[in-house]
Amino acid sequence: MDALKIEITKDRYDAVLFDLDGVLTGTAKVHAVCWKRMFDAFLQARAAREGELFRPFDTDSDYKHYVDGKPRYEGVKSFLESRGISLPYGDPDDAPGKDTICGLGNRKNALLNDVIESEGVDVYEGSVAWVHQLHEAGIKTAVVSSSKNCETILRAAGIEDLFELRIDGVVAAQLQIAGKPAPDTFLEAARRLGVEPERTVVVEDAISGVQAGRAGGFGLVIGVDREGDAEALRKNGADIVVADLAELL
Repeated sequence: MDALKIEITKDRYDAVLFDLDGVLTGTAKVHAVCWKRMFDAFLQARAAREGELFRPFDTDSDYKHYVDGKPRYEGVKSFLESRGISLPYGDPDDAPGKDTICGLGNRKNALLNDVIESEGVDVYEGSVAWVHQLHEAGIKTAVVSSSKNCETILRAAGIEDLFELRIDGVVAAQLQIAGKPAPDTFLEAARRLGVEPERTVVVEDAISGVQAGRAGGFGLVIGVDREGDAEALRKNGADIVVADLAELL
């Protein structure tokens, strides 16, 4: 495995920046299902109205290529553009389900919150164990997520106090910085931790995330492959790929 070729030690790295969904928590699949429910309802209604063939949202290809790891409204826009669909951007306060980019994004968010409230959040124990090991080695850690639900998910998972810093979709919006695949959120995390990118590790499971890590000039980009995406992660910026962070213990 790639993991055997690398050691994360204090003499080489000062910090590790973690994505949330699919890296720390098992919420990536939940996101994909909620995106599908929202988009399929929209696409079915549009197909009936326009007399078009209904082509459902694919939780594999569509999710990975257009939505995964991106800020919510950017994900909506990216997927709709892939289908040649143009909608008004709308306003972040749009009602969930309104036919605007913000309205559709808000509907997806409402679905996600319902699932979190009813089913809770699963944690990848290997990831949590590795975070504890990093702390023991004196290496700083942060969560860097495009999600505006990051704090809610961390709290539901019981790991909100495990990290020195959180840069999420809420913070990015406040600072008006670009989300992944741009490196801005990772660079902001490194700045706040007081570390240099070249001495910082990025851990991601999304193509947009490893692209951001590479674009930011980070010292090491680790791809987490839970869905058979190792080749795509390597092609887009991962220096090494593991199936689970327990491999690094």
